[in-house]
Amino acid sequence: MENNAFYVALSLLMNLDAALFQIVALSLQVSLLAVLAAALLGFPLGAAVALWRFPGRGGVIVALNALMGLPPVMAGLTVYLLLSRAGPLGEWGLLFTPTAMVIAQFVLVLPILAALSRQKVEELLGEYREQFLSLGMSQSRMMPTLLWDARFTLLTVLLAGFGRASAEVGAVMMVGGNIDGVTRVMTTAIVLETSKGDLPLALGLGIVLLTLVMLINAGAYVVSELAKRRVG
Repeated sequence: MENNAFYVALSLLMNLDAALFQIVALSLQVSLLAVLAAALLGFPLGAAVALWRFPGRGGVIVALNALMGLPPVMAGLTVYLLLSRAGPLGEWGLLFTPTAMVIAQFVLVLPILAALSRQKVEELLGEYREQFLSLGMSQSRMMPTLLWDARFTLLTVLLAGFGRASAEVGAVMMVGGNIDGVTRVMTTAIVLETSKGDLPLALGLGIVLLTLVMLINAGAYVVSELAKRRVG
């Protein structure tokens, strides 16, 4: 029976099944938006923590590192409470929409991008500090230079964040509701279809998700190798 389900899953993929690829498209849209938004805030935030000295900086670093392992259900619960009708953002009506899923993934990915970018920028700052001081550069002028020099590493970090976002299930199910045609993404659909016994669709989505994860890891490896050759 499992073999038959696998062949049917391959048939769905080869025939470009509309329902399957609608789910895939929404998954990519949500994850890409979340990761890009997290990068726009996370990379400058990480660089700022690396460059500036301020009271409580150590606590911020500890918090960022700790939040890298934030349980998805806690992120989902936090966003749910914010967006529910009784929450401070309830009047916006975002709960059980793709936007709520983007916010949940953003919350999960932001600490990863900020913490890892801080580590890399701080490492580069140690190498270039004397040159920057001799040129009389302020921290605000150092930031874009260091971020640009770290671009290959940051791209790898970005891919890691996208992998975390695209594989997430708990938080997006809590705030998205897994509504067919509206908020159903690959991970939540796999859980639902497996529980219903619809193995072909679950397997088809699983194949796409596994392929996506492999491509992300391959991309991260290629970027890492290019960075090593550039430095070496």
